[in-house]
Amino acid sequence: MVKLNRIYTKTGDDGTTGLVRGPRRPKFDLRVEAYGTVDEANAFVGHARLQTNSMPKIDMLLSRVQNDLFDVGSDLATPGVDDPAAEHPTLRVRAVQTAWLEKQIDHFNADISPLKSFVLPGGTPLASALHIARTVSRRAERLTVQLAAAEPDTNPEAVRYLNRLSDLLFVLARVANANGAKDVLWVPGNHGDVAKGD
Repeated sequence: MVKLNRIYTKTGDDGTTGLVRGPRRPKFDLRVEAYGTVDEANAFVGHARLQTNSMPKIDMLLSRVQNDLFDVGSDLATPGVDDPAAEHPTLRVRAVQTAWLEKQIDHFNADISPLKSFVLPGGTPLASALHIARTVSRRAERLTVQLAAAEPDTNPEAVRYLNRLSDLLFVLARVANANGAKDVLWVPGNHGDVAKGD
């Protein structure tokens, strides 16, 4: 169990931060950016939960997602491979966690009408919040892919998890939009009621 007695340590005042293991790294380091963006995605998932009053099943699901995202962050904050003699293995995202996301996607998507156009982020307050969480999750995924290219020992399951998470958040946003009935659809080339002469 993690025990935090002090909130500030002053050790980062030189612009570096400590990982779970290995030397300190600059705060602009790609690995720090990746797990920091996972943390940002987690915060937006938490914000979305403020809108789930009428959807307790989605709230419970998002609660588990928040815990899993902490696993993802811990995974990305721990570079390298374990020493075979290590007493405790490193916490890594596992395939079972990604499989759980896929199961939720299939379950919630089953009752939604197929899309005939791309969805614009919006609709209900919950749908809008989920779309924001989705886009931040996509950014976390892109950064983790970039990290994996630079540091090949990065856990590939972290990439898969973030990819499925953004898919799940998209599906949940459609559920929050009355199973897609309140989706705001993209109309290509539609300029609305643009005033003449503009």
